[in-house]
Amino acid sequence: MANIWALKSTNELASEAAHADTGGEVRPLRRTLSALNLVALGVGGIIGAGIFVLTGHAAAANAGPAVTLSFLLGAVACAFAGLCYAEMASTVPISGSAYTYAYATLGELVAWIIGWDLILEYAVGAVTVAIGWSGYAVSFARDFGLDLPARFVSAPLAYDSASRTWSATGAIVNLPAVAVIIAITSLLVIGIRESARFNNIIVAVKLTVIVLFIVLAIPAFNTANWVTAANPDGRFIPPNAGTGLYGWSGVLRGAAVVFFAYIGFDAVSTAAQEAKTPKRDMPIGILGSLVICAFLYVAVGFVLTGIVPFDRLNVPDPIAVGIDAAGIGWLSPLIKLGIVFGLTSVILVMLLAQPRIFRAMAHDGLLPAAAARIHPRFHTPHVSTIGSGAVVAVLAGLLPIGLVGELVSIGTLFAFAVVSIGTLALRIANPGLERPFKAPAIWVVAPLGAVTSIVLMFGLPLDTWLRLAVWLVIGLAIYFAYGAKHSRLAQAE
Repeated sequence: MANIWALKSTNELASEAAHADTGGEVRPLRRTLSALNLVALGVGGIIGAGIFVLTGHAAAANAGPAVTLSFLLGAVACAFAGLCYAEMASTVPISGSAYTYAYATLGELVAWIIGWDLILEYAVGAVTVAIGWSGYAVSFARDFGLDLPARFVSAPLAYDSASRTWSATGAIVNLPAVAVIIAITSLLVIGIRESARFNNIIVAVKLTVIVLFIVLAIPAFNTANWVTAANPDGRFIPPNAGTGLYGWSGVLRGAAVVFFAYIGFDAVSTAAQEAKTPKRDMPIGILGSLVICAFLYVAVGFVLTGIVPFDRLNVPDPIAVGIDAAGIGWLSPLIKLGIVFGLTSVILVMLLAQPRIFRAMAHDGLLPAAAARIHPRFHTPHVSTIGSGAVVAVLAGLLPIGLVGELVSIGTLFAFAVVSIGTLALRIANPGLERPFKAPAIWVVAPLGAVTSIVLMFGLPLDTWLRLAVWLVIGLAIYFAYGAKHSRLAQAE
C-alpha cells in the first residue's frame, strides 16, 4: 500500500521528455506547436457558447452593467489556477496536465484520481459541446431553408432531474453531434500540425465575428440603457436587491457564474510534449489565452449592456438581441456561424486533451499499454484518440445536454484545486528545482486557487457530486485491480 503514495521525481519526468525527444521512445509525439498555436488552442478551448450566452444571463440576473467587473473577477479567480498551471507546465513539460503534476507532487493514488477525473471532464465536455453544436448548426441550416428531420437532430433519451426518471423522446439519434465528433477525431488522428492549423483558422473566424460585433455595435452604446426598473438612476453597479441580486453581492455572484466561461485553458497543458519549446511556450499559451479571452469577455459585456437594457438579456441568444438593438441585424447569420466555429474549436481541444491523458496514464502502466501507442506515420496517440472519439460520439448521439453539463464544471474545479495544491507542495519539497516560469506570491496564489475552486465546487448540485463519486469509485476499483499492479514506478522499486 505504500506504493500508492510514491512520487514520480521531476528528474525522471525530465528524463522521459528528453528520452522521447532524442528518439529513445520508438514513436515519439511530434514537437510542432509554437507559442501562437498554444495560445490559439487555449482560446479555442475557452471561447465557446459562454461569451454568447453567459454574458446576458449574468448581466440580467446578477450584476447589470457591472457584469464587466464580474468577468474581471472571474478572470482573476481563474488566473490563480492558471499561474499554477503555467509554473508546473514549464517545470514538468510532459503531456498529462494535472495528472502528471499530481504524480510529481502528491503521489500515485492522487495522480490516478485526478487522471480518472480528467478523462471524465474532457469526455463530458466534448459531449456537452457537441450537443450544443448540433443545435446551433441545425438553426444555422434552417436560416438557409434546410430543415433537417427532427428524429435525427436530437437525443432519443430525456432525463427529468426532479423525478430522476428517463423517457424516450421519439427521436433516433442526434446525427450532427455524432458527425462533428467523428470528423474532429479523424483530423486529430491525422496529425497535431494539421489539427493546430485547422484550430487556428476557426479561432480566427470566431475572433473576427466577436470583434465585428464590438466595433459595429459600439456606436449605439448609450449609458441611458443602464436605466431599468431595478436601476432607476442608471448606476454602473445597480442598487442591491437581495443577496446575489445586483450591488456588490451581485457582482460576486456574477463572477461565480462567468467563471465557467474561462474553463478550457487547462487543456493546453496536455500538449506539452508537442510544443517546440515547452518551458517557454507553455506559460505563454496558458496565460496568453486567459488574457485575450478576459479582454474579449469584458468588452462584449460592456458593449452589450450599453446597447440593450440589462433586464432584457436573460435569453438564450443575448448577442442576437444586441444586434437587433444596434441596427445591425445583417450580422446575425455571422454570429451564428461564429458560435458554430467557436463550439467546433472547443470540441477539438477537448478531444485533443483526453487521449493525451489516457496516453500518459498508459505510459506509466496504470492503464493498458495499447492506449499509449503512437501512430508510426502520424505520430499521434491514435488508439486512445479513436477510442475516446467513439465513446464520445455514442454519448453525444444519445444523451440530453442537461444531464452532462455540470459534470464538466466539477471535474475542472477538482483539477484546478489539485494543481494549485501540488504547485505549492513542489515549492516546499524541492525549492531549488529549475522553474523557467514561477508563479508570483505562491503562498497567496496557490491557496487562493485551491480555495476558489473548492468553494465553487460546493455550489454545484448534489446530483453532480453523486455522479462524480460513482465515477471515482469505478476508477478506484480499476486502479487497485489493474493500475497498482502494473505501475511502472511500483515495478521499478
